[in-house]
Amino acid sequence: MADEKLIAEIRRRAHSNDRHSGCSQAVLLALQEGLGVGDQESFKAATVLSGGVARRGETCGALLGALMALGLVRGRERMEDTPAYVAAMADADRLCDEFQRRLREEFCFKEPLRSTLCSEIQTKIYGRSYDLRDIKQRDAFLTAGGHSDGGCYRVCGIAAEVAAEELLGSG
Repeated sequence: MADEKLIAEIRRRAHSNDRHSGCSQAVLLALQEGLGVGDQESFKAATVLSGGVARRGETCGALLGALMALGLVRGRERMEDTPAYVAAMADADRLCDEFQRRLREEFCFKEPLRSTLCSEIQTKIYGRSYDLRDIKQRDAFLTAGGHSDGGCYRVCGIAAEVAAEELLGSG
C-alpha cells in the first residue's frame, strides 16, 4: 500500500475508533495497526489521556495518542541519550505545530489555536468548552456533536494523519 493510502486508512481508523470513546486510544490504535508500533501495554496506558487528560480539558487526547506513537518510534531508550531526546522533541514540536495548523484549516477557524488544549479546541469547534467529568456537561457535549464526524472523530483523524505523515517521513 502506498504511503498516501496507508495514511488515509490510518486517519479513517482513528476517526472510526473514537465512536467507542477514548480519543488517545483511538489515535494510538490506528497508528499501532497501520504502522506496527507499540503493544497492548502502550495502548492500555493511553486509556486515561482522553478528554484532555482524564477528561480535564488539558492537552488534547488525540494529540497525546499521536505523540505516544511518535515516542514509541523515535523516543530515547536510555536517560543518558540526550541527542535522541533532543531529536524526538524537535519531531514532537513539528507534529504539534502541524496538528494545530491542520485543525485550523479543516475546521476553518478564523484565528490560529493558541495551544493544544482540549478545552480550547472544543471552544473553537463548539463555541464553548465542556467539563467532561460532569455528566450533564458531557451529555451537552455529545448533543453538540462531540462524538460525530464534524467533531472529535475528525480531530482524531487529523491527529493520526499528522502522526502517520511524520513517522513515514511524508509530512
